[in-house]
Amino acid sequence: MKTIKELDITGKRVFIRVDFNVPMDAAQCITDDIRVRTSLPTIAYAVAQGAKVILASHLGRPKGKKVPEMSLAPVAKHLEGLLGQKVAMAPDCVGAEVEAMVSSMKEGEVLLLENLRYYNEEQANDAAFAGQLAALCDVYINDGFSVSHRVHASVAAITEKVTQKGAGLLLEKEIAFFNQAMGAPVRPLVAIIGGAKISSKLGALTNMLNVVDKVIVGGAMASTFLKAQGLFMANSLVEDDMLDSALAVISTCREKGIPLYLPVDGVVAREFSAEADFDVVSVNAIPEGTMMLDIGPETLATYALVVAEAKTIVWNGPMGAFEMAPFSQGTMGMVAAVAEAEALTVVGGGDTDVALHMAGAEESVSYVSTGGGAFLTLMEGKPLSGVTCLGE
Repeated sequence: MKTIKELDITGKRVFIRVDFNVPMDAAQCITDDIRVRTSLPTIAYAVAQGAKVILASHLGRPKGKKVPEMSLAPVAKHLEGLLGQKVAMAPDCVGAEVEAMVSSMKEGEVLLLENLRYYNEEQANDAAFAGQLAALCDVYINDGFSVSHRVHASVAAITEKVTQKGAGLLLEKEIAFFNQAMGAPVRPLVAIIGGAKISSKLGALTNMLNVVDKVIVGGAMASTFLKAQGLFMANSLVEDDMLDSALAVISTCREKGIPLYLPVDGVVAREFSAEADFDVVSVNAIPEGTMMLDIGPETLATYALVVAEAKTIVWNGPMGAFEMAPFSQGTMGMVAAVAEAEALTVVGGGDTDVALHMAGAEESVSYVSTGGGAFLTLMEGKPLSGVTCLGE
């Protein structure tokens, strides 16, 4: 896989697939621009090299319709401020008008195409649609790590239509950090896996047992592990159809000699509400009618000790319902522990990223991945289609 710095892009029309799928409020103001800012190094480099920069992204789920509320126009305006130069906004992502705008571009100029998902052909990986996109450029660059696990026209099919192609600086950085953490880790390597469901993390967890030295489990998915061992979990979120899978993970850890850390206490409440009365109890004594919504202080103390001894940490998924203050201590405590660890720390997954931002700890970890689904795909040991199609 070549990177943008290995390609001659001066004076060329360079199509950069970014991920500007940013959250907006009702007034179409961007509420979190991290995905725009992480693409700036690639865009700025292309501009500095005198490329004609064509940016493409999706926003939301317009389902093949031109929904004004999902226009990328506000992103173009925001990007102007970040780049310090004009960013032209195309009325569409394909068609004669867009082709004319590209033809009139000068070196160093930037054009943002309209929402790719205004066309169903994007998600269908349609070859003809990919051909229309490819016709706009001389060089294709994928800098959208967070969409690189998707087989979509602007990620996959387009690479068959363009001779010169490569990775942007963000994509290169994402792959490098993941490979450093999982491919050749300084040991001990500790995996922290949290979130709601074991079903969404089972592939990643199973694959990581081939690499990691220790595993920490938190979040609602821990309830499935605990119930699998015969504990009463009351109204806690449990995936009953995953109990055997949880037991299989426990068995594999035992066979491989990998310590598996599960909660010994938790924060429980009778309802999923920030105003609910809550209590800290042993996982062996969860009261009838309650649900576990966070790990408890004894569990956190144990987890923090494990993290402190690690040399490499990969974390995906929160320890509890951290968006509600009564159930945030476990996740925030883990953020503090990971931030203080003298280790390579790679954090991925939307909710985990949010927790880091809430705690203001983004700068205290080695790397925060921009892609939840793509990050999980790598954790599962699977190739990213958007990377493999860039070639060796």
